[in-house]
Amino acid sequence: MVHAKSWTLKKHFEGNPTSGNFELKTVELPPLKNGEVLLEALFLTVDPYMRLAANKLKEGDMMMGEQVARVVESKNSAFPTGTVVLAHSGWTTHSISDGKQLEKVSADWPDTLPLSLTLGTLGMPGLTAYFGLLDICGAKGGQTVLVNAAAGAVGSVVGQIAKIKGCKVVGAAGSDDKVAYLKKLGFDVAFNYKTVQSLEETLKKASPDGYDCYFDNVGGEFSNVVIPQMKKFGRIAICGAISTYNRTRPLPPGPPPEIIIYQQLRMEGFIVSRWQGDARHKALKELQKWVSEGKIQYQEFVTEGFENMPAAFMGMLKGDNLGKTIVKV
Repeated sequence: MVHAKSWTLKKHFEGNPTSGNFELKTVELPPLKNGEVLLEALFLTVDPYMRLAANKLKEGDMMMGEQVARVVESKNSAFPTGTVVLAHSGWTTHSISDGKQLEKVSADWPDTLPLSLTLGTLGMPGLTAYFGLLDICGAKGGQTVLVNAAAGAVGSVVGQIAKIKGCKVVGAAGSDDKVAYLKKLGFDVAFNYKTVQSLEETLKKASPDGYDCYFDNVGGEFSNVVIPQMKKFGRIAICGAISTYNRTRPLPPGPPPEIIIYQQLRMEGFIVSRWQGDARHKALKELQKWVSEGKIQYQEFVTEGFENMPAAFMGMLKGDNLGKTIVKV
């Protein structure tokens, strides 16, 4: 008899999430049917998109999300006991799956790399960085790339891929420690957007000729300052807008349309699930190669204990993390 602990949405968010928005529930799972497996979570992820996605949940629903899990009981020959998988099981310690949505962690996964990287640099955030920079922005050697939230799970990979491709990289982050980390990663220019006197002047100084590519994780006023500094035919990949997710007031006005028109800018929002099959496999293989070669460094911000899922989520939204936020069960 297995009991699963799950974090549910007790009350929809209004502004910044609080502990009162969540409720921990325990349910008894039924016996397995043929074709099913019982999963036990090892690592869980919290990501900015969850702040928006939770708006679609009903109060009482379990919070969504991906996890690295181990098969602890199996009635499915494709997933024998002990198999490690990626599962979209949500914020829960145990779950039952029919195997259709499970992805096995590669049998040749290097012993030197933590399994939790499949939720970070070698998973959804890394792929988001890869496709957003190379497909949406089309970044090429000699160009200048700007990325905000640059010390986060996605932004840090964006900057490092851009350096691999021969770009000049400018990164904005929210603390001096994060700026020091970006410089260690090889960013050409890194600054603390919270302490600069003028974001506009800081960006002009970092790249007087403007920016070819802007990888946007923040949105809001930050983007309104950036967009007038884009070069002609500049590309903007809109990955996220974390500065606006907890808003309780109307959004600020957007950038002047004439700038987008006369600079002939291209802005495109994207979700990484667009890329599947061979494209996704190729990207993961390339990312793993770069990590193994030391060309991409990673940082994990690990919280111990399933009971701390809400705290990890709320801290990530406030920018407490350096690198990818992970919860270890």
